[in-house]
Amino acid sequence: MQDKPKFDRTVEDLGNVLGLEHVNVRVPDQHLATLFYVVGLGLTRDPYLMTGVTNMWINVGRSQFHLPTGEPQVVRGHTGLVIPDRASLLARLESVREPLKATKFAFRAADGCVEATCPWGNRIRIFEPGPRFGRRMQLGMPYVEFEVPRDTADGIVRFYKEIVATPAAVIEDAGSRCARVAIGPDQYLVFREGDVQHPSFDGHHIAIYISDFSGPYKKLLAKGLVSREDDQHQYRFEDIVDPQSGKLLFKIEHEVRSLHHPLYARPFVNRNPAQSNQRFAPGWEQQSWAQPLTM
Repeated sequence: MQDKPKFDRTVEDLGNVLGLEHVNVRVPDQHLATLFYVVGLGLTRDPYLMTGVTNMWINVGRSQFHLPTGEPQVVRGHTGLVIPDRASLLARLESVREPLKATKFAFRAADGCVEATCPWGNRIRIFEPGPRFGRRMQLGMPYVEFEVPRDTADGIVRFYKEIVATPAAVIEDAGSRCARVAIGPDQYLVFREGDVQHPSFDGHHIAIYISDFSGPYKKLLAKGLVSREDDQHQYRFEDIVDPQSGKLLFKIEHEVRSLHHPLYARPFVNRNPAQSNQRFAPGWEQQSWAQPLTM
């Protein structure tokens, strides 16, 4: 007789979305963006792509921020990051306080995280590694949270389950109803209901890789929701609607990529921000985005 299964195999299910590749917001000043994202947060500018003065890609483990030059865009919510060594993070952020004093930059040590605001108002919550974000994540982008109107979470869950074909559920978190959507190993989109009023959608986007590329495309196309045809490997949509009623619930552009996309699974360089020319230690230049799995 076969023994009772030891493991809950369902926790390993990913669904159709295999990863959050990047969050894209325009910034008007690449110099100030460097001070915040590279010097302050301690992240790494991609050394191979977008190395000019009109755009920069910032590596965060296996994900990125894309920061093209233009009128500033602001995520209507916040981005969650995992970065080790809270004390060093706070020291780095303090070091850029003076050069960023004429901007919206701010930071504070909160209970369980560090809350930081970029020079143009994008909010970041930074956590140290821990079980909440999986056993292995040491550096990464575990979630993006959006603030949405009340009574929209159920419809958002239906949209991602029925159209995008990825696991989603309504949860209660910190006294709020949220739609929680799986978008990769230990990565989620969170849509938190509330009464916050935001400006109109300004066009910022997220990029995801999906396994069944054509399935959601056909469903989106049938509902008139494909907003842009980029190329053979990529399309976009921005309207999240309730599949039952067709009601528009929220706008956030999704750059949807296939697994044939030339950038899929491209390795990212992540530096160790503790290294400097004055306290250099050979062999410690890179920051590991994951710790070895121990059984």
